[in-house]
Amino acid sequence: MTDDNDVKQPADSAAPAQSSTTSTTSTTPTTPTTSTTPTTSGQPAAPASAAPTATSVPVQAAKLATGDETVAGGLATLASVDTAVPDEASAFMDMRDPMVSADGHRPTTAELIRLGVGFTISAVACAIPWVALSTIILPRVFELINPDTKVAMLGLVNAIGSIAALLANIVFGTLSDLTRSRFGKRTPWIVAGGLVTGASIGLISIVNNEAVIVTLWCCAQIGYNMMLAPYVATMSDRVPDKVRGTISGFYGAGIAIGQTLGSFVGALLLARGSSGIFSAWMMGMGIFGLCGIFVVAVWPRERGNKTEVRAPITAKSVVMSFRPPRHAPDFYYALAGRTLMMGGYWMINTYQLYIAQDYIYAGDPNATKKAAALIASMAIVTLIVSLVAAVTAGPITDRLGMRKLPVAFASCLFAVGSLMPLLFRSPVGMYLFAGIAGLGYGIYNAIDQALNVAVLPNPKEAGKDLGILNLANTLSTVIGSLLTSAVVLIVKSALGTTQAPVQAYAFVFVVAICIVLVAAFLITRIRNVR
Repeated sequence: MTDDNDVKQPADSAAPAQSSTTSTTSTTPTTPTTSTTPTTSGQPAAPASAAPTATSVPVQAAKLATGDETVAGGLATLASVDTAVPDEASAFMDMRDPMVSADGHRPTTAELIRLGVGFTISAVACAIPWVALSTIILPRVFELINPDTKVAMLGLVNAIGSIAALLANIVFGTLSDLTRSRFGKRTPWIVAGGLVTGASIGLISIVNNEAVIVTLWCCAQIGYNMMLAPYVATMSDRVPDKVRGTISGFYGAGIAIGQTLGSFVGALLLARGSSGIFSAWMMGMGIFGLCGIFVVAVWPRERGNKTEVRAPITAKSVVMSFRPPRHAPDFYYALAGRTLMMGGYWMINTYQLYIAQDYIYAGDPNATKKAAALIASMAIVTLIVSLVAAVTAGPITDRLGMRKLPVAFASCLFAVGSLMPLLFRSPVGMYLFAGIAGLGYGIYNAIDQALNVAVLPNPKEAGKDLGILNLANTLSTVIGSLLTSAVVLIVKSALGTTQAPVQAYAFVFVVAICIVLVAAFLITRIRNVR
């Protein structure tokens, strides 16, 4: 963990930009007073005598962020030209001191540790039941209700649930930006979201009707994103830029561990039959109900913000607050890249039970039991490689000052892993997928959230903008579910069969590889992040 004293700024480094059209700057005792004139844009021009030197704050900030003397020197040269004073609300101004978070607080080492622990443990805790329920238990429930419609129903519930989650992510991310309370703006939504999610999942355990299950799953998606949108925005609010990659890495490690443990736990509960399925729903109810309370208790308490200045809330301002950012191409490349990468991931992982049963063990009378054992073994392999990747990738990219290229590389690695079951239609192929694709996914999770924060156009709207970026989580589920369902249904129709043939899942892997490679290409198009 970086010590607070690692970065020392001049005493006036946090001073706001001058709004006056004149300034007095002394470079030597004999330097005369220099006045500025307004630029054609209406903003005050920076005085020529204030041009950054090799030791000035902006140049040192650039050198710290990039580790490149050439970049810093280039900044000094550019700034010697008469340019507008930076806007106080810009990300550049907020991040002059990389050990001060966007909310203006310099966290202590103990506070950073508590933030890291909260992000990591809650990521593990939420991922376990979510993956177990959505990729193993829910598919099995639909299979028990009607085996002939299981693929279509799984695609339908994920599509509708993801639309609900998509809207909830934007709405609650924006509402958390606007919230003023003695508990802060994120805490109330995190706690309430966990309670709604837990209650919805608990109710699913007592019903056996497809329509009711779809409705309750949508409620669970809404609650989960009510919690998730402000939760992720906290990383932008309270984690300083200099250590964001490290904490993002531990957060990614938590996701990777939780998701692989979710597959393992789900497979074990599936093997126990109906009692195991009921236990899975109860596990989800308990963990989600308590998770929001746990994380805000572990984090340093969010400061109350009842006195924080906020523009008057009108119908127009509320509508405008949901407006996506404009003139931010990097933001949209990151959104599209994450959506497609995670779409490829969910194409395979949402349907891993059916892939193992109907592709790897096709025709085997004990396919369900063997599939459960295979998924559990794959989870152990993925856990190991994802944990190593996630823990090491974040700190390494912090030292290198790189986000974009490692994310693109991780996407390509996932594509290579997805090729293995095509080359080897056997448990060996799935183990290779778990190892190689798991390594890529671990690296991806470690760095992607830091990349998302780096492309934010305005830190003061972090809740809304990160909510939009996190639409990738829900859009990707829609894309993955619909693509897999469509591929399987098309092949079934072409072959005139009611059961999913082996060839259908081979095409699923092909499509997943293609969209993941497109995702890697889009990430490389980001220009302002290394």
